[in-house]
Amino acid sequence: MDWPVSVALAQSVQTLPVAHDLHYEPKFDGHRLVMWRLEETVRLQTRSGRDATAVWLDLAVAGMQLPAGVVLDGEGIVYVAGRVDFSAAQSRANSSPARARLLAERHPAHYAAFDVLHHPEHGDVRSWSYVRRRALLERLLEEYGMGPPIQAVPTTTDADLARAWYESLQAQGVEGLVIKTGSSTYRGGSRQWRKLRHSETVDAAVVGFTGPPMRPRHLAVRLPDGRVALSQRLSAPLAAQVAPRLVVAGTGRRARTRSGDAYTAVETDIVVEVQAGTTRHAVVTVTRLR
Repeated sequence: MDWPVSVALAQSVQTLPVAHDLHYEPKFDGHRLVMWRLEETVRLQTRSGRDATAVWLDLAVAGMQLPAGVVLDGEGIVYVAGRVDFSAAQSRANSSPARARLLAERHPAHYAAFDVLHHPEHGDVRSWSYVRRRALLERLLEEYGMGPPIQAVPTTTDADLARAWYESLQAQGVEGLVIKTGSSTYRGGSRQWRKLRHSETVDAAVVGFTGPPMRPRHLAVRLPDGRVALSQRLSAPLAAQVAPRLVVAGTGRRARTRSGDAYTAVETDIVVEVQAGTTRHAVVTVTRLR
């Protein structure tokens, strides 16, 4: 398997699907990370394919307990005051290596593993069914005595239990559920999974910005219906998070939305979360980076 791997994605749903062969997992509110256990080290890959090892070094050290050849998919999460804190995970993801070490001392990271993509004995297992991969993941973690900070996310086929998770775990920082078909293979880049969130939000791809790239004022986002719209003015923390990734996108070109708003168009892999209620209008509200 070659670095970086394309990760499987999920599409939003508004109600809990119930059917034969569906498996439900709590959706922890963190930072998507693929854990690569190599011969002599561990590397951590973001959803977009970037190397994030330096800022999640505590998880890389924990991953050394795994056998070489294992590749896991999961979520890097940070607990603050007993609950999963997305802001803390984002602070870690967007910090410098030196600051990340300080943050790790205050709030160590955890890794919520939900899939195995490669195994030292079986090789690339992405063509296996979810049920078979899940069983392999559980055996692997048990065989090597893995525990916190690396653990498998819970899973169930009981829709009533999943609904209870959805209703009761929000206070602990669980943002909803991910639903997977038991017979499904792992298809990178495909929105083959489904996600049910508490928040009324949708994901949107960033296709441009206004202002200078180091100090963006607004983002141009492509909404689920294909329409490109400008966001409301970014908060200072959001602008600081997205700026470095806009800079590396290179020189853009001038473009306009259908409503005539001008922006600098660039090709990026940035995805942001926007309030669903604002997407009917020409301006949308960005709540955070995904």
